[in-house]
Amino acid sequence: MLDIKKGTIVKEIFTRIDVKGYLVKIADKEEKCIVYPDLVGDVNIGDEVLLNTTAMALNLGSGGYHYVIANLQMEGKDLSPKGHIMKLRYTPMQLKVLSVEEEDSPYYEKLSKIDSLGGTPVLVGTLHSMLAPLSLVLKEHSLKIAYIMTDGAALPIAFSNVVNGLKETGYLEGTITIGHAFGGDLEAVNIYSGLLAAKTVFEPDVIIVTMGPGIVGTGTKWGFTGIEQGEILNAVATLKGTPVCVPRISFADKRDRHKGISHHTLTVLSQICKVKAIVPLANLAEDKLTYILEQIRSNQLLNDYEFILQNVYSLLAVMQKSKFNLTTMGRTIDDDPDFFLNLAAAAFTAIDVINGQKLNKLTLV
Repeated sequence: MLDIKKGTIVKEIFTRIDVKGYLVKIADKEEKCIVYPDLVGDVNIGDEVLLNTTAMALNLGSGGYHYVIANLQMEGKDLSPKGHIMKLRYTPMQLKVLSVEEEDSPYYEKLSKIDSLGGTPVLVGTLHSMLAPLSLVLKEHSLKIAYIMTDGAALPIAFSNVVNGLKETGYLEGTITIGHAFGGDLEAVNIYSGLLAAKTVFEPDVIIVTMGPGIVGTGTKWGFTGIEQGEILNAVATLKGTPVCVPRISFADKRDRHKGISHHTLTVLSQICKVKAIVPLANLAEDKLTYILEQIRSNQLLNDYEFILQNVYSLLAVMQKSKFNLTTMGRTIDDDPDFFLNLAAAAFTAIDVINGQKLNKLTLV
């Protein structure tokens, strides 16, 4: 059920491509709201709007914003004749997009003939906070990067400050939103066509796949949206790419289930992924690495995957000197260096794959 209120737009507080923030007056109180012009059109100061206030009413993590459903002062715009795929289907907010697979798409002919990624490494993560660190290390080696955002979390790609910053600074060749996620440079129906579109249109050296901001988790083994990681790795292998699992690793998270290799990653590797993916690991301090190796051993994963050890401490400096404010779950590089070191290991492993380097495979005696 939705919690809906009326409000009046008071002041613009930020604007980016495809997303704007405003102060909105609800009754006698000023609060913050977000407008997606592609969904609801433009708004102006003084306009009366309809707001979805559900998340804020429940004190959930919507970033402190309400969301504008409609501008009550504006009539609808004429729809483009091209594209007939609906996203957010059968909801009050369903929208029409031109999907890359459609006959009206300029890429239709090429996509109808391709079914292979040709060995392209695909870094498959879970948290959106993985995207910028991976991109920074890869771009240090002048690699072309395509990004696919799934529908496991935020659906509008415009919500992501990270994607906006990476595009403005030239780190990403292009973006694709799949499933019900929307607003990428290209739209795709699912992960398979999204991967093939990334390969065909952007011709990247490497593809990164993660959900947008706002992973959903419940503390249970199966109840988290990051479980999609396993199915994506399977899809990469099906399409003859090189699947690289980016594990979630931390020794700073206070929750025991996320210590070392997160239980999310362990569930994906032990239960969901059915292909021999590459799993990069940073060569951490001895006690931490011993803890991780015991997790691999106790979950009987060693023979199912290619675990790769990387010495990447020097790459922390690449991340620390960047203009991006890199955090994960509110923690900085200094707070949680192991998380970021492991992202550096994943990026460097993709670089080794691209360069045909022999990988330093982990063996346990």
